[in-house]
Amino acid sequence: MRFIPIFFLLFGLMSKAQYAPEYHVYKDKYPNAHSIRLNQETNIQIKLENGKIDVLQEDIEEDLYLDENAKYGSKKSLNFSSFFELEEIEASSFIYENKKYRETKVETFKEKDELDQSFYDDTKSLNFIYPNLRKGSKSKLKYSQKIKNPRFLSPFYFGDFQPVKNNKITIVADKDISLKFQEFNTEDLNISFTKQEKKGKITYTWQVVDTDEYEYEKNSPTLKKIIPHIVPIINSYVIDGETVNLLSDTGDLYNWYYSLVKDVNQEESDKQLVTLVELLTKDKKTDLEKVRAIYYWTQKNIKYIAFEYALGGFIPREANSVFKKKYGDCKDNSSILYKMLELAGLKGNLTWIGTRSIPYNYDEVPTPIVDNHMILSYMEGDQTYFLDATGRFTPLEYPSSFIQGKEALISIDDTNYVIKKVPVVPAAENAFVEVTNIAIEGEKIVGKSKVEISGYQKTDYLYALENELTDTKIKELYNVNLRKGNNKFLIKELEETNKYDYDRNLIISYSFNVDNIAKHLANEIYVNLNLNRNISHYKTKEDRKNEVEYDYKAYYSYTTTVAIPEGYEVDYIPENIEVANEYISAKIKYSQTAHQITYTHDFTLNFLNLNLNEQKEVNDLIKKIEKAFKEIIVFKKVQ
Repeated sequence: MRFIPIFFLLFGLMSKAQYAPEYHVYKDKYPNAHSIRLNQETNIQIKLENGKIDVLQEDIEEDLYLDENAKYGSKKSLNFSSFFELEEIEASSFIYENKKYRETKVETFKEKDELDQSFYDDTKSLNFIYPNLRKGSKSKLKYSQKIKNPRFLSPFYFGDFQPVKNNKITIVADKDISLKFQEFNTEDLNISFTKQEKKGKITYTWQVVDTDEYEYEKNSPTLKKIIPHIVPIINSYVIDGETVNLLSDTGDLYNWYYSLVKDVNQEESDKQLVTLVELLTKDKKTDLEKVRAIYYWTQKNIKYIAFEYALGGFIPREANSVFKKKYGDCKDNSSILYKMLELAGLKGNLTWIGTRSIPYNYDEVPTPIVDNHMILSYMEGDQTYFLDATGRFTPLEYPSSFIQGKEALISIDDTNYVIKKVPVVPAAENAFVEVTNIAIEGEKIVGKSKVEISGYQKTDYLYALENELTDTKIKELYNVNLRKGNNKFLIKELEETNKYDYDRNLIISYSFNVDNIAKHLANEIYVNLNLNRNISHYKTKEDRKNEVEYDYKAYYSYTTTVAIPEGYEVDYIPENIEVANEYISAKIKYSQTAHQITYTHDFTLNFLNLNLNEQKEVNDLIKKIEKAFKEIIVFKKVQ
């Protein structure tokens, strides 16, 4: 029997010999990680040559694969464009065999356009496959790219969705080039930073070692708000003793932006476009009514298709061209809106803005990475309307939900601009208000409901309804979204009012029944009127690690009236409850008359983002409401 433990000992030694010693070190340290980035280096050279700034960036990535998911890391692609010109690339796999790594170089690289049905730009990808990647193997990638416009320096990140052993960034710049660096989410990170000047060059170096992996969680905000990173910015440079500003402040960024749009829409307007504007505005009594008519026509008739090439990503196309083709990207939609307002004798303002996926403001990051979208602003008195015609069903008074709270860079003229913050739409204006009357028939309830939906909630419904072409599909959609009680909920008759109307609330009237909802026991009937429990969707997991983000604030109200069954009387009604904090408020209330009980439940979600402490406060409140959800009404047979 003594040979058994010796056999297992030998088997264990043979198993460990399949992998390099470093594999066991990192597998023990990160048992749940699929891979680890052993080394990540970025080296940037910024030079002044012939009065222009040249930028060359080299990246090195070396990964070790810790489990069988290695094969999923085999496919790799690098994007490049007219702004980021890929120059050299080397890629290899390293397979551990006979106590050493054997290198196999990637020989085949395939280039393709990054194109789908709704988006096109000049971005291309270089695609390749690491050969024979498996558990315990490594990969190494080295590539360089020329950054054609010095305004487009990219952020560099000190974290990833895998652990990173070594992360080093080096920037070497001529001393006549002035740079600044904005740090984000680095407060808890131990960054080693050095700055040295030698032989007319300044070397900046950042290094971080042993960073844990970052975890993706549902409804997390942009990664730019989570992962530590630094944004490099070239302020200015000196030529022949003269300082030339590049991106020293927002004014420099605006001057460049304006240079790209100043010559747009100089040609004579298409006669059909002129006629269209006249028809849209002829019966309108106020300027705002004219703006509304033009804005809604653009939303309905100009299809959003992003089509960008080089500086075409920044320069709007002519309104005449957009009008003829009936499609365009965000800049093109802004261009035709601008021209149509001008034809109506009104002034719109081209506006650059970042969506909520970009957490920077213009003062701290006055570079093109601060925004990714263009809209048109219209000012009347103290009111500014933010017109984004890339969407549909967006009322004039509402900005797109994804720019709420963001700074907008509004063009006034060749030298003047203004920065305004887009308002966040109050919860009460994104409302779902439902009134229901039900009767108990055996173990089911039958009833009729009328729901009125406004704001962004309405927009969400209309987008979904656009894709449902048949009555059956539409009813299925409503069965899911209007469900009451349990999955036995079934809509019978359905009527829609103000469907696809931009300015009036969507109203849905329907009849329904729900089986297995009322329970009969001896002389009593038990029924739970908490038929809608949507507030529970906003409770986050206790071990969540990241902030949570939602598209908009919202208000929900449910009123349900149940007829007291014939021959029965009310034996028990639950107590009312009302709770509130800064972020959420909710209440449940019962009232009784001679023939019916009325139940009301409403709640307000007064937040877009919640940090971890705020999530705890919201969770605690929702738990109190969930406890009340278990309460039932009891009817007792009259003796």
